[in-house]
Amino acid sequence: MNNIPMLFKKREDCCGCTACYAICPKDAITMIEDEEGFEYPQIDENKCVHCYQCIKVCPFKATKEA
Repeated sequence: MNNIPMLFKKREDCCGCTACYAICPKDAITMIEDEEGFEYPQIDENKCVHCYQCIKVCPFKATKEA
């Protein structure tokens, strides 16, 4: 069984740019607003096909792997 992509562990690891949301081919990602008004991605495990496009497009993940 494939694991659901881990977009971020802490809020500081996400800038809320919606790149992951925009690239998801299955519309499995929704942006959820927190109590301060910032939006963070949430993956619907039932829709996710584990293509990891969201991880590949993430500017935070790209800078950490470079």
